[in-house]
Amino acid sequence: MNQAEQKYEDIKADVLVISPHPDDAEFGTSGSVARWVNEGKVVVYAICTGGEKGTDDPNVNPEDLKKIRGKEQLQAARLLGVKEVVFLEYEDQTLEDTPEFRKDLVRCIRRFRPNTVVTADPYRRYIWHRDHRITGQVALDAVFPYSRDHLSYPDLLEEGLKPHKVKEMLFWATEEPNYCVDISETFETKLAALRCHESQVGGHHFPNIEQWLRQRAEGAACEEDFTLAEAFHRAEILR
Repeated sequence: MNQAEQKYEDIKADVLVISPHPDDAEFGTSGSVARWVNEGKVVVYAICTGGEKGTDDPNVNPEDLKKIRGKEQLQAARLLGVKEVVFLEYEDQTLEDTPEFRKDLVRCIRRFRPNTVVTADPYRRYIWHRDHRITGQVALDAVFPYSRDHLSYPDLLEEGLKPHKVKEMLFWATEEPNYCVDISETFETKLAALRCHESQVGGHHFPNIEQWLRQRAEGAACEEDFTLAEAFHRAEILR
């Protein structure tokens, strides 16, 4: 079946989360995702890579790890109530700002028609995983202007994917937070979702993950009237 003949399930998302690897969304935004789902919003995930290089064990086969991490991501998504998980299956640590990658993200945006897109902040300085930086930048470009303009990737129109205007973007791991979500009631759900990623946070990887998470959430909420938060840089799409 070619792309022009592709039939998509009609899912209208309130929020599309674009994650570089399995588990990044759980670290960055899963407390907010749980809150949004509890409020009746539809959340969809797009996972850009398989995360097959995310190990310090020389005996692990990358393809085996990719399968494990995919299963872990689906388990976490089910726990959070995420409606759909799309795996784009780019190779871990190889993401680049290419027309092909941008088009895949435009396809996701036009398919699910979200009001909000959430992803990694591409402008974090100095030490930042390249896949995170590239994902954030390409997602930003995919939202504006490529998803909006009908002459951008016109062949997507043949797939039945019409232009769509996103209302806002939220960037996690930002150094310039201007927006907080109260996760006081969903912190335990965030913790449980992260623990689904046993290959990444189990054993010696994160022996004090609950303490680490709680301290970060308390820091994000330090100027708010609630106790635990996830912080983002929010950018409204005005045009």
